[in-house]
Amino acid sequence: MPKLLLSLHVLAAILAIGPVAVAASMFPAVLRRAHADRAALPALRTVHRICRVYALVGLAVPVLGFATASSLGVLGDPWLIASVVLTGIAAVVLGLLVLPRQDAALAAAEAPGAVLERRTTARLAVLTGVFNLLWAVVTVLMIVRPGSTTGV
Repeated sequence: MPKLLLSLHVLAAILAIGPVAVAASMFPAVLRRAHADRAALPALRTVHRICRVYALVGLAVPVLGFATASSLGVLGDPWLIASVVLTGIAAVVLGLLVLPRQDAALAAAEAPGAVLERRTTARLAVLTGVFNLLWAVVTVLMIVRPGSTTGV
């Protein structure tokens, strides 16, 4: 059972977090394009929808992670606790910082005659970079597992 749960956890991480990371990273550039050419608005809406949908699908990652950790008996391991904390921070960054700013930027881009402030795209890019960096650290922790006896 642990192998099945681990497989599902890894698949969920790849299939859910990957698209959010890529789409959120694309959003600032597509936003600039949409402000320059309203024909890019559908692409902006699509990238934003990908972020929102896959953020919800991404909730499966920690759920399956807890199930996997429980089945492996590692719930109290420091590397797992650190991963849980970092995953929580990543969720806050995405849910409370990135997605609401994307909502506002999309609404502004759809308004006729809207002017895009450079700091809007810069902040979105930085926040998305923080989100992606957090997930990169969690991924490394999941692979390296400090104190692991697997010999890796």
